[in-house]
Amino acid sequence: MSIIDAQIGLNYQKLRGLDHFLYLETKTPIILVNDCNIELQPIISIAAYELVKQKHVHAILGTLTLQEAAQVLEFDDLTKHIPIISISSTASSPTPSSTKLLSFIQMMTNHINTQMQCIAAIVGHFRWRKVIVIYEHSTSFAADSGIITHLSDSLRSVDSLVEHHLAFPLVSSLSNPGAFIIQELNKLKNMSVKIFTVIQSSLDFAMILFQKAKELGMMEKGYVWIVSDEIAGLLDSIPASDILNMQGVIGFKNNYVDTSESFREFKIRFRRKYRSNFPEEEEYSSPSIYALRAYDATRIIAKAMENLQGKIDSKELVQQILYSNFEGLSGRMSLNNGFLIQKPIFWIVNVVGKSYREIALWSPEYGFTEDLIAYEETKTGIFEGLEGKLSSIYWPGGEQTVPKGWTLAGTEKPLRIGVPARGAFNQFVNVVFDQDRNETSVSGFSIDVFEAAVKQLPYHLPYVFVPYYGSYDEMVAEVHNKSLDAAVGDTEIMADRYVYAEFSQPYIESGLVMVVTVKPGVKDKGFVIVDAFKMEMWIQMAAMSMSSAVAIWLTEYANNNPEIRGSFLQLISSMLWFCITVLSLAHRETIRSNLSRLVLVAWLCVVAAVAACFTAVLSSMLTVPKLQPSILDVDYLLRINAPVGCNGNSFIVQYLINVLHFKPENIRKINSINDYPSAFDKGEVLAAFFVAPHAKVFLAKYCKGYATTGPSFKLGGFGFVFPKGSPLAIDISEAILKVTQNGEVYQLEKHMLSFSNCSTSLTQVADNIGSLGPEPVSGLFKISGSISTIAILIAVARLLQRQWSIHDLVQKSLIMNRVLRWAALVLTECYTRFGLRFFRETIIPRRNHQMNAAHDCMERKEIGLELAINSNIYI
Repeated sequence: MSIIDAQIGLNYQKLRGLDHFLYLETKTPIILVNDCNIELQPIISIAAYELVKQKHVHAILGTLTLQEAAQVLEFDDLTKHIPIISISSTASSPTPSSTKLLSFIQMMTNHINTQMQCIAAIVGHFRWRKVIVIYEHSTSFAADSGIITHLSDSLRSVDSLVEHHLAFPLVSSLSNPGAFIIQELNKLKNMSVKIFTVIQSSLDFAMILFQKAKELGMMEKGYVWIVSDEIAGLLDSIPASDILNMQGVIGFKNNYVDTSESFREFKIRFRRKYRSNFPEEEEYSSPSIYALRAYDATRIIAKAMENLQGKIDSKELVQQILYSNFEGLSGRMSLNNGFLIQKPIFWIVNVVGKSYREIALWSPEYGFTEDLIAYEETKTGIFEGLEGKLSSIYWPGGEQTVPKGWTLAGTEKPLRIGVPARGAFNQFVNVVFDQDRNETSVSGFSIDVFEAAVKQLPYHLPYVFVPYYGSYDEMVAEVHNKSLDAAVGDTEIMADRYVYAEFSQPYIESGLVMVVTVKPGVKDKGFVIVDAFKMEMWIQMAAMSMSSAVAIWLTEYANNNPEIRGSFLQLISSMLWFCITVLSLAHRETIRSNLSRLVLVAWLCVVAAVAACFTAVLSSMLTVPKLQPSILDVDYLLRINAPVGCNGNSFIVQYLINVLHFKPENIRKINSINDYPSAFDKGEVLAAFFVAPHAKVFLAKYCKGYATTGPSFKLGGFGFVFPKGSPLAIDISEAILKVTQNGEVYQLEKHMLSFSNCSTSLTQVADNIGSLGPEPVSGLFKISGSISTIAILIAVARLLQRQWSIHDLVQKSLIMNRVLRWAALVLTECYTRFGLRFFRETIIPRRNHQMNAAHDCMERKEIGLELAINSNIYI
C-alpha cells in the first residue's frame, strides 16, 4: 500500500482517479492523500504517520522534500525504515544529512543546480546581462534557500547576474491573489531589466501570474519570460485559454522517449481513464513527465514487493527498490545512493499559439543542439556549448529579433542620445539644422562609429540624436541626471567624469599634444659638407677606392711595369698614394695593362656618379634648409609666459591649468578649427594644445607650416557615455572591439582625413632631405667591385706563376752540376782500374785539364745563379 502526495505539479482535482489507474496498471493498493496547503506540512506528516500505523502502509510516494521525509521517518521505529519515494520536480543535491536517510529515494534526475545551469545557458546564449527572478515561496524552497545562490553562480559563469528577486507567498494563502500579483508586477514593470525567469511556482500561481502580466502589457515587445521545468513540463495539460496568456514564453522540460510502443499503449490507457474522469478536458489529457514518473515509481514499488514474495519488510523493501533496474516510460529506472542515475537532457520549448515548439536540446555536457540526431553527433566529439545555434524563437509581442532585455526608462521609447553641437571639430560631430525641412541632421566620424557598433548588437536599439549646446562636462552630467540616456561624440574618457557616468571601450586612442609653427633650420656646423653622405656611404667609398687601386697596382706589377718598383716600404706608400691620385687621374704611373684600364674605367664611372650625387645633396642642404618647430617643449612656454590656445569647450582648459600649470590668463579659448591659423599669424598664441585625434584633423587641413612637438600626455581615449550600471555600455564596448578588429574604424578615420588637399607637408619634405646612403649607386659599386676582384685574382695568379718559373730554372742547374760530377767520378774509376798508359800519358793529362776548366766554369755558374736568386728575392 502506497501513499501518493497530490502536489505533483497538477491540482488535486486532476489527480483524482489516478490512484485507481495506477492500481489497475500495477496491482498495487493506492491511497491518495491531498496536501494542497503546504503550510500544514507538519500536520500532514502526522497524518502520514497515522496512516502508516492504522492502514499498515509499506511505502510512501509523493512530492515530499528531504526535510518532510525526515519528519516522517523520525516519529518512531514504526516509520523509521519506511521507503519514501519523492517525485518532486527538482531533486535536492546530496548532503551529509540526506545520506543518512537510506530509505529516502528521489526519482527526479534534474537537480536544482542543473536547472539553474540551463537557465544560465539560455541567458548567456542571448547575452543578456541581468535578470529578475520570480518564485513562489514554499516549504521546499525555504528548506533549500540556496536556489538563488545556485542561479547567481550559474549566471556569473556567463557574465550575467540577478538584478532583483521577488518571492510571492503561496497563492492559496492569499485572499485576493490577482490584486496582490498586479501590485508586485507594477513594481517590476518600472525597472529597467526586462528578463524575467520563474524558477519555482505552482501551476495555479503561474497561470495567474501570466494572466496579470498580459493585462499590464508585460507580455509585449521587449520582454522575455523564462519558466523552469515545473511549468514547462505541464504545458501539455494547460488549457488553451491559459496558453494564450503565455505567448513567446521560453521554458525547458525533461526529454523522454515518446515514440516507443510501451509509451503509446500507456498514453491510450491514460487518456481513456482521463476522459472518463474529466470529459470537459479531453483535449489536455496527454500524460506529463510527472505522471510518467509516478507510474514508474509505482512500478518500482510493485516489482520490489513481488520480489519479496509477500514477506514485506521495510528494510528489505528499501533494498529491493534500490536494486531496481529496468526501462521505464520516463527513462532508465536505475538508482544510486537514493538518486535516479540519468543524465538530464532538456528540450528548450517556445510557447506559440495553443501549444509550443521544441526548438533545441540542452544538456550540461554538450550545451545546445538542434535535435536528438545532432545531440548524438555532438556526443561523438563535436562540442558546441553556448556556440550552438537555437532555432528562430517567437518572442512576446510577436517580435522576431532578440530583445535586448532592458530599457533605460522602463519603457521602449527611443534612447535620447546627446551629441555636442558646439564642438570645435565638426569632422567628429557635425550638427546641421535644415530650415526647409525643419529637421536637424547629425553626422561625423563619432556618429559613424556609433552606428557601426549598433549594427553589431544582437538586438534592435531605437535611438534619436539630441543636439546639446553646453560643454562636454555638462553633457556628461546630463547623462548622470537621466536627462539624456547616453552621449555620443568626441568625448574624452576622464577619471573625474567616471564618477558620474560609465564609458564604453575607447574607439580611438588619444593624448594631449602641442602644435606649433615651423621655421627654417640654421646650419651652424663647421663640417656641414660631411653630412652630405651617411657614414656607411663614406666607408664604402673608401673601401671601393682602396680595392680599385690595389687591383690596378697588382695588375701592373704582375705585368713588369718598370715604374712600379722599389723597396717594400716604397711599394706600400706608392700604392696608398695611387688610391688618392687615381680619383682625379693625377697619378704619375703609366697604366699599361688592359685589365688595369678596365678596372680604372669602371671605377671612374662610379666616381662620376657619386660626385654628381654629392653635389646635388650638398646643394639641396645648403639651399633648402630643414624646417624645425619654433618651440620645442612646454617648459619654454611656461618660462616666457607664452599665450597658448585650446578648445574652450573641452577639458583641456582645466588640464592646462591643473596639470601643466599654465596661468589662466595665458590660455586663449578657440572654438573653431578655422580660427587657429589666424591666432598663430597674429601672435595671439605661440602654441595650441589638441587631443591627438583633433591634431590629426588640424594637420591634415593645414599641412603647411605646422608641426607637433614635445611629449604626448597620455589620456583615456574617446568613448561613448552611458549612465552608471547601464548594460548598454558593455554591449557597445564589445561591438566597438568588433568594428575595430575588422578594420571598419580605421576606414572611417581614413575617410575623415581624406579631405586634405596636400599630399605631404613641408615638414615631411624637409625631413626627407638628408644624407645620402649607398643605395642609389649600389649597382655601380657591385660592377666596379667585381672587376677589381677579378683583376686582383689574375695579378696574383701571374705573380705565383713567375715565382714557380724561377724555381724550376734553379732546380735544372743543380741537377746538371750533379750529373757532371758523377761523370768525373766514373772516369777516375776507369783510370784506376785499367791503368792504361795512354790515359796516363796522353789522354789523362788532357782530360784533367778540360775537367778542371769545366769545374771552374760550373762553380762560376753556380755563384751567378745564387746571386740571381738572391737579387730576385730582394726585388
